[in-house]
Amino acid sequence: MWIRPRRHVAVRPLRRVLSAGVALLLVVPAYGCRPRLTPPGAPTAWPAASARTWQWQWQLSGPLDPTVEADVFLLDPVVTTTEQTADLRSRDRRLICQVHVGSVRTADPDASRFPDIVQGSTGRRPDSRWLDVRSWDALKPVLADRFRLCRGKGFGAVALADADGYASRTGFPLDFDDQLLFNRRLAELARSLSLSPGLVNDVPQLAALAPDFDFVVNEECVRLGQCAKLLPFVDAGKPVFHVEYASSTDEFCVTTVGYGFASIRKDRALDAWREACPLP
Repeated sequence: MWIRPRRHVAVRPLRRVLSAGVALLLVVPAYGCRPRLTPPGAPTAWPAASARTWQWQWQLSGPLDPTVEADVFLLDPVVTTTEQTADLRSRDRRLICQVHVGSVRTADPDASRFPDIVQGSTGRRPDSRWLDVRSWDALKPVLADRFRLCRGKGFGAVALADADGYASRTGFPLDFDDQLLFNRRLAELARSLSLSPGLVNDVPQLAALAPDFDFVVNEECVRLGQCAKLLPFVDAGKPVFHVEYASSTDEFCVTTVGYGFASIRKDRALDAWREACPLP
């Protein structure tokens, strides 16, 4: 027996879709030119046109000051709360979490997850030890969870600290290529978890790693005479977040702003105080 098909079945869903589309068109213009806030867990975008104009803050100690006039905040993901990140993001601040990828402290919540065999000599930080970055299978799960903590708290980017152990006495025979491979794996891991990857220092490898990372955080390139080595990021339209501790902004801003860096002066404690270089 032939049954006439019911042609009106899809009409109501279609009408609903059209109505929703019309409503969306009516709502979107209400926001004007205000940039759309990136949802938690999505990677932070760094438009090349803004690379020379970011104002940034780096705070790892003391009570967080969310009122600092900065576009970008680099923070500790363990002590920073989701309420604090939500407040900053509501004002369109870009958030970077700092993760130590090449060392572990005994006080770290996940310290017991690193096997003794991958822990080497005393690291830069008090009560820390360098990690054997060649042991990717052992390190990856722990570091992935550190990245997930960032993403879960609303950060959109991650800055890799202690990602240059090959240049120190780690207790392991690490070389330049071991570190390159490890850092590239971390950049790929960060992207797989919807985080924008950046490097803290590791100046000798910046030229090789510029294609793999979205930004770099540098300490004291003026004092150390290393600023020219950061130019591969500037040339690629990627931000260079730079800090000096000893000299005044009157002394170094002319140099670093000329290079195209986002430069500030901080105390080494990295508390809330900062003095920013003027925008170009």
